[in-house]
Amino acid sequence: MTPRAIRRFREKTVEGALFASAFFTVFITAGIVAVLLFETYGFFKEVSFVEFFTDTRWTPLFAEKHYGILPLFAGTFLTSAIAMLTAVPLGLIAAIYLSEYASPRVRATVKPSLEILAAVPTVVYGYFALLTVTPFLKRFIPGLAGFNALSAGIVMGIMIIPIISSLSEDALSAVPMALREGALALGATRLQTALRVVLPAALSGVGAAFILGISRAVGETMVVAIAAGLQPKMTLNPLSSVETVTAYIVQVSLGDTPTGTIEYKTIYVAGMSLFLVTLAFNVFSHWLKKRFREEYD
Repeated sequence: MTPRAIRRFREKTVEGALFASAFFTVFITAGIVAVLLFETYGFFKEVSFVEFFTDTRWTPLFAEKHYGILPLFAGTFLTSAIAMLTAVPLGLIAAIYLSEYASPRVRATVKPSLEILAAVPTVVYGYFALLTVTPFLKRFIPGLAGFNALSAGIVMGIMIIPIISSLSEDALSAVPMALREGALALGATRLQTALRVVLPAALSGVGAAFILGISRAVGETMVVAIAAGLQPKMTLNPLSSVETVTAYIVQVSLGDTPTGTIEYKTIYVAGMSLFLVTLAFNVFSHWLKKRFREEYD
């Protein structure tokens, strides 16, 4: 073979390997979705849509069975809301500091250090919430349950700070320097420039970071399974024990539920519901990112 033919063969080989990797990823994703759809279809052959979306009790493992998903989503959104209330202010403040105030040397040190939080195993966060945060909060909130949404949500917020701060800092840094210089030339302070010029200009990118943070919080498993409890309730009280969709999936998966039963299929319908919610969040985040890029192209 000639050198040109060998080079073409190598290029085709690399191209084929990359295509196979991409196809394998798509194939796995499609397989997961297919399994969820198949088991969800089997579930709804025995349980009506109306009961699933309107019943306020979720007791598929009890003698008196109810299949209302609302209590699980109430716990999921309650813990996620607490997490975002914790992560958004801290993450945004950190992003503004790194983008507008920190020197390049400080930014190169602080940003990777902050992102180390994302590398801590979630089971460690779960036991930190249960054994450290909950006893600490009980000193100030006597009525706090041993398993509660508040401590789980706070620790989840700490866990997703790196996602929000890193992505928000990237969005803020992408704002043209001319906007900053123009605001400073008109007499604005650095804080006014950051809050009234840079942040509004990067709002779609920052919003995308927030939505990705919400998706991460909604899909979190170990923290809520360990610290939030396993009691599905229709409540917005952060001091009580709740159960999230992911915690229920863990509960059934580790139990003795026979395969193929309606109780076993509930983990798939719960997973499918959570998949659709996180998919909606990610699609909206992608739309915001696309809009952000178009504004500065």
